[in-house]
Amino acid sequence: MNLLETCYELLKVCEECRTRHWKMREEDREPDFFKEVKPYADRYHAMIDEWEEKSYAWIRENRPKYVHPSQVDNLTDAMKQFIVQSFYKKTGLKRFAQSVQSAEYTLKTFIDALEREGFANEK
Repeated sequence: MNLLETCYELLKVCEECRTRHWKMREEDREPDFFKEVKPYADRYHAMIDEWEEKSYAWIRENRPKYVHPSQVDNLTDAMKQFIVQSFYKKTGLKRFAQSVQSAEYTLKTFIDALEREGFANEK
């Protein structure tokens, strides 16, 4: 999966997390950590780590105007947290929603920069 495809996949993960958080609040239940939370988190944490490495390399190579390494750091940390938090109804709604929204904004900014630089045609 190339960097652009990974960005789109991570956007889907953001939406999944938002939906799951609402569902867990409605169902009023605690998830099974080893059956639900850990497998999902492990899968996407690995994807986020891969995205992080590719992003740093792309930023070093292309020096985009509106994308910076600190954004990659912040997005990586935030997504790893809210992926796990999305399974728990006790997660504060406002902070959770702001974290997801921030991640989505950063990913969309990154996608715009990739497309502007012509990355969409590369693999």
